[in-house]
Amino acid sequence: MKIGILGYGTVGSGFIDVIDNNRDKRDIEICKILVSDKYKHKGKKYFDKITENIEDIFEENIDVLVEVMGGLNPTLDYIKRAINNNIHVVTANKDLLAEYGDELVKLANEKGVYIKFEASVGGGIPVLKPLIESLEGNNIESISAILNGTTNFILSKMYDENLPYNIALKQAQELGFAEANPEADVMGYDAARKLSILSTLAYNNRVYWKDLYLEGITSIDERDMEYAKKLDCKIKLVGQSSLKEDKVSAFVRPVLVENNSILAKVDNEFNAVIVNGDSVGEISFVGKGAGKLATGSAVYSDVIDIIDNRINCIDSFMKNKVEINKILENKCSALLRFSSFKKNEIIDIIKSCIVEYDVLNDKDELAIMVYANSEYEINNSLCLIKDRGYCKNINKLVKIS
Repeated sequence: MKIGILGYGTVGSGFIDVIDNNRDKRDIEICKILVSDKYKHKGKKYFDKITENIEDIFEENIDVLVEVMGGLNPTLDYIKRAINNNIHVVTANKDLLAEYGDELVKLANEKGVYIKFEASVGGGIPVLKPLIESLEGNNIESISAILNGTTNFILSKMYDENLPYNIALKQAQELGFAEANPEADVMGYDAARKLSILSTLAYNNRVYWKDLYLEGITSIDERDMEYAKKLDCKIKLVGQSSLKEDKVSAFVRPVLVENNSILAKVDNEFNAVIVNGDSVGEISFVGKGAGKLATGSAVYSDVIDIIDNRINCIDSFMKNKVEINKILENKCSALLRFSSFKKNEIIDIIKSCIVEYDVLNDKDELAIMVYANSEYEINNSLCLIKDRGYCKNINKLVKIS
């Protein structure tokens, strides 16, 4: 099997290490490796294979193009060119799949080649293949997941060490868990793209990431963590989706989770995906969501599947985009925080709109835990409070079970 590789960074290096560690099992020939600056990689084992010219990749008679360079451009053009040249593709690029998965899967089907992407979600956690293969006999009812190691690390540090957000972010950057520009992580974009891929495969409908309810972690502060501890909860950035009566609901947002739940026990850079099927019940996948060898092993497994011709149909990417419900329609609870507040007026509105409530603090700010029949009830009460000018700012943190 002859392969060309786009990218020689963390994931690319890990993938090559996995190939070398399994030389006695599989005969995989690395023909060329594309990078932007060849001499940054001087001294690496495969320096003689490195090129800055994409034409060198396509001049080789490769069977598989492995894309681990990331980004949308020029990556999309390179992958489409490979498919049009009847070359199989393995990619770890969740941004590309979330945005252009429909186009790429359709083109691959037309050309009779394979596109594989296990490493695009969950790093080294093997979750996509079980979802497609092992759980095929199930109707998937819901997915709950921690899909971004950067934000999970930040929230873990804020909770365990009482750190403010900016200090926890700085630590994540110093340890290599966060980029210099962390926007895609902390605003929830990365997790939303991954949830859209999982949900598209699970519900056999195209779930577009920009249609999800999306909220990042930048507004979470030390007081939120104090209230979470008082409520015997943790705060996690959770991606959750469900399918009920042909309707898909989906969000990525910071939420309260009870300390005895699986998601609460997943800390730092680890990820978790919990899948509920109608036959199998609840199944959990937990592990490192990123990392050199972890993600490299997922890329390697896709290459082996192509070698062994273990391929599955993934036509769900070619379906029409499904409409997404962004609000919790069932019973739910939420932590509400009000600054510069009029206590009696706010509580009167909450009494009239919501089933039950507990006041957690009414000194320097008003903090109330509310228990409602749906998120609509909570939002309606907040609209009334805001419209009547009974507070300056409102923060809402939903609790999920």
